[in-house]
Amino acid sequence: MKSERVLLLPGWQNSGPDHWQSRWERLHGDERVEQHDWDWPRRGDWMARLDEVLLQDDAPAVLVAHSLGCQLVAAWAQHSQHTDRVKGALLVAPPDTEREDMPPQLHNWRPIRRARLPFPSITVISSDDPFGAAERSTQMAADWGSSVVMAGPRGHLNADSGLGDWPEGRELLKSL
Repeated sequence: MKSERVLLLPGWQNSGPDHWQSRWERLHGDERVEQHDWDWPRRGDWMARLDEVLLQDDAPAVLVAHSLGCQLVAAWAQHSQHTDRVKGALLVAPPDTEREDMPPQLHNWRPIRRARLPFPSITVISSDDPFGAAERSTQMAADWGSSVVMAGPRGHLNADSGLGDWPEGRELLKSL
């Protein structure tokens, strides 16, 4: 992993200090892709920002996305001309942004992009994620050509899930 950049793609409202992404940033030196607006995320702006960060360094990257970050990867991969810079993606807890009860801040993330990803990916799904039914998340992963890992009933796979440093996730990342 040393020759590759690990880019962390948090979801809506960013990942707090106890989130496994923040822990990975501190423990492993992974790089968080900072967005200009975490509260009212615009899909096009987030996609442009990912391109910016990828173009700052010639090293190949592995994307580690949580929640809305998963939707970012899918949308970005469908439109970017720089997908060859990505070696793989770990997609954790993709939300169903097409649900009727999604907050208005996320409506511009519809429709969900479902094209096959041009790089290997693993999608980790919780059986009781409050932001996406396991069946819908599994179908997204299938559309993306992603391998699926069922994590059991772990909520949204965030700080509230009690994952800590989430070594199991790190092992999945290494398998990419």
